[in-house]
Amino acid sequence: MHVSLRQLQVFLCVAQCRSFSQTGQTLGLTQSAVSRAMVELEGQLHVRLLDRTTREVLLTDAGQLLAQKAAPLLQELADTLAEVADVGHAARGQVRIASSPTLSAALMPACIAACNRELPQIQLQLVDRLQQEVLAQVRSGDVHFGVVVEPPELSDLDYISLQLDPFVAVLPPGHPLVQQALDASSLRWDQLRGEPLVLLDHASGSRRLMDAALLASGCGPEHSPVVQEVGHVTTAFRMVEAGIGISIMPGLAIPAQGLSSLQVRDLRPQVQRAIMLVRRRQRSLPAAAQAVWDLVAQRLTTAPTL
Repeated sequence: MHVSLRQLQVFLCVAQCRSFSQTGQTLGLTQSAVSRAMVELEGQLHVRLLDRTTREVLLTDAGQLLAQKAAPLLQELADTLAEVADVGHAARGQVRIASSPTLSAALMPACIAACNRELPQIQLQLVDRLQQEVLAQVRSGDVHFGVVVEPPELSDLDYISLQLDPFVAVLPPGHPLVQQALDASSLRWDQLRGEPLVLLDHASGSRRLMDAALLASGCGPEHSPVVQEVGHVTTAFRMVEAGIGISIMPGLAIPAQGLSSLQVRDLRPQVQRAIMLVRRRQRSLPAAAQAVWDLVAQRLTTAPTL
């Protein structure tokens, strides 16, 4: 059997376009060249891959199976060839990083600015998504790597921990707990018992860690009801201002200048979330992506936690 890479590329284009003429236009081939490549491929495999009609080209069951299996293999081959081409060359090109909104706002602007200064030949593109989407894009290879809150499953990822970010309580100024704060700057988790809570929803990488800390301190849902679940920290802050409840937030969600209309208190015992760099396991990065990975790791590992 002598199936060529070109035959597979033409077949996958036919499978997508469902037209010999459109495939020829896409690949810069004549329609007869496309037809000949498909006849040769079917001859090598001894199976019919396509059903041709006057209007369209349809995949047989065998054709559907080949399209499903061959597409990711050819993409992996293309990625490998791109990585090989990068070896020995200066890091350059576009690098895509995914990060959740809180981390994007708190950590990534400084990293992008540093990349612009130190690696001007690289274009760093930030993909700002919810954590679940970030992990999905890392696993699919749509981005080179991601900055995330420690995910529950890491078996298929390579990762490094960058820093720890403690949770804090956010309260309106006149709330009774403001006066009960220990040493005027912190509260115990169990002091939140009985308080209505406004929390980030479960799409946030932090929510499961908040729930575990509340449950461990006797502030489970039956004692401290979650009255609102929101997708953005700003929404939670506005709800706290309106008196709907108090909130628990990662320290990185609090602006550097603070919250003028709200009170922020540390929580004791301290519960922290780990901020990590993650990428697909046992997949080497192109030279440009590796350079950015190293830069982000260096900057965020040495950045102070709040």
